Amino acid sequence: MQNERTERDLARRTKAFALRIIKLYSALPRSTVAQVLGKQVLRSGTAVGANYREANRARSKAEFVAKMGDCLKELDETAYWLELLLEAAIVAQPRLSALLDETSQLIAIFVTIINRAKENP
Repeated sequence: MQNERTERDLARRTKAFALRIIKLYSALPRSTVAQVLGKQVLRSGTAVGANYREANRARSKAEFVAKMGDCLKELDETAYWLELLLEAAIVAQPRLSALLDETSQLIAIFVTIINRAKENP
């Protein structure tokens, strides 16, 4: 029961994360640099939830760990693109701080899930 609730909560959270990324992208300036960086963050940020759904349909523990690793990879990439948007002064710190915090929290959650899955045979 707890696992099902955790899965649903994380599925909702990763979808909400994707929606926040979509809104960020929609609000970006129309400059070439902003659009190129925005498309990168749009791809990686929305892929997290899709990969998480796939992980929950895994046919084996190895497949689950691999898909969760894909989630982690996309989150790390999203953090990179968000940092570039911030450091290039395309998006102001107040606009990105909550999103960067959520990215860090999700990274920590996925690292914990992957480590626990690897520890438990």
